Amino acid sequence: MKQLVLASNNAGKLREFGQLLASVDFEVLPQAAFNIPEAEEPHCTFVENALAKARHAARATGLPALADDSGLCVAALGGAPGVLSARYAGEPKSDARNNAKLIADLASKPDRRAHYVAVLVFVRHADDPQPIIAEGEFHGEIIDTPRGEGGFGYDPYFLVPDRGLTVAELPAEEKHAISHRGKALRELVAKLGR
Repeated sequence: MKQLVLASNNAGKLREFGQLLASVDFEVLPQAAFNIPEAEEPHCTFVENALAKARHAARATGLPALADDSGLCVAALGGAPGVLSARYAGEPKSDARNNAKLIADLASKPDRRAHYVAVLVFVRHADDPQPIIAEGEFHGEIIDTPRGEGGFGYDPYFLVPDRGLTVAELPAEEKHAISHRGKALRELVAKLGR
C-alpha cells in the first residue's frame, strides 16, 4: 500500500478519505503525524488554495499529498463567502457568527440559491507539473431558520429542495452520497485508479 499525506488535521476527512482511497491502494496519513504546520491559503480560488496546501505537505514529507479546499457559494452574494467560508465573520473561526452574518447579508435578497464546492488536489511530489484535480458541487438554497443537529458549518441553513431537508437533517450516509466532497472524492478515486 502506498502512503500519502492528507494536508488536513480534520479527523472526519481523514476517516472519509482513508476509506475511499484504500480501494486504490493508498494509506492516508494526517499531516499532524509529521508535525507539519497548516499552509497559508492566500488565494481567491478553491483550486489554488488546495494546490498550495498539497504542495506544502508534499514538500515537507517527500510523500504524495492530497488537499481539499471547500466552501459555500451564494448566488445573491456574488459567490461569497466562497474561499472565506470558514472565516466569513472574521477570526476566530465561528460557525455561529458565520451563519449570523450569512443570514444578515441575505436579509433583503429574494434569491437564496447556493452551492457547496469541494476541490481536491493530489500531487505525486511537491513540484508535480500535472496534479490530479477533482471537483464536486452540491446545490441547494439558504433558509433563515436552522434545522437539524447533524453536519457543521452552514449545514443547518442549507436546504436540499428535492429532499425537503437541510444538510444537518440528512443521515450521514445520504449526505456523503450526494455531497460536494463525496462527489469530488469519487471522481478523484476514479482518476487515481486509471
